[in-house]
Amino acid sequence: MFLELRHLKTIRAIEQTGSLAAAAERLHLTQSALSHQIRALESYYETPLFSRSSRPMRLTEAGRRLLAAADTVLPEVDRLDRDLRQIAGGATGRLFLALECHSCFTWLIPTLERYRAQWPSIETDLSMSFSFDAIDALRRGQLDGVISSDPVDDAELHFEPLFHYPVVLVLAPGHPLAAEARITPEMLADQTVIGYPVERDRLDIYRRFLDPAGVEPAGSRRSELTAMIAQWVASGHGVAALPKWAISDELTRGIVTARPLGDGLSATMHLAVRRDEHRLAYMDAFLRLAREQAGDRLGDITLARPGR
Repeated sequence: MFLELRHLKTIRAIEQTGSLAAAAERLHLTQSALSHQIRALESYYETPLFSRSSRPMRLTEAGRRLLAAADTVLPEVDRLDRDLRQIAGGATGRLFLALECHSCFTWLIPTLERYRAQWPSIETDLSMSFSFDAIDALRRGQLDGVISSDPVDDAELHFEPLFHYPVVLVLAPGHPLAAEARITPEMLADQTVIGYPVERDRLDIYRRFLDPAGVEPAGSRRSELTAMIAQWVASGHGVAALPKWAISDELTRGIVTARPLGDGLSATMHLAVRRDEHRLAYMDAFLRLAREQAGDRLGDITLARPGR
């Protein structure tokens, strides 16, 4: 049979992302490889799957039928894969998580909801008690995973990358620096920098942008809430370096604007686990689901390949 699961995944990814380029990135393929798949399908069935004249790409009747099959078949295949993994790896365990990421609730809560439905015998919890010593709690066994953008060199821990994202400088629309195409460290010497209440050397804007240039901002403020930081910025109380996806709503509403830091500052979100546990079946299932939910719900990110 000519039709394969990869064809269904391709159709679904193109429909969800709206373009070949974005679908190729999600599937970890080249755009040319994806185009070849589509052309091969269209040649085999002698009918187009997409209307080439529309942007975003629009499915034809044949394409819609293929998408309907993908929506039916792929969840069943995923369920079969999960069941087999549970049989092979054991269906019981514990997954207690904590966040070092102050903006991750938008995708982590739906991830946990779906995970609990798929792995009901795994005891799960999201703790807010270890916000400032989560990695130590992971080492002590009080936690089983930490969502963090700040990996540490520790032989006992494994940091699995989830996705990469740009860190931008967030400004009020009327701020003088909003007229700049990109921000240099020296431009922040007379600014108040607003950030999260963590150690300075864990904040990208200091560790990777200001400190290497020997620049000290005029002042600083702290808040645990991304929404509060965005409001302070919008009302002219300072500037902030934040993940672009974390302020997507504020950018859409126009209450803040964003500029690149230097040639572009990027970071990677990880799941930190104990090294001897990261290959457990239920842990691997959570990793795959976390990447999927982040890809579906966050803009301006690039999903990491496993182990990279």
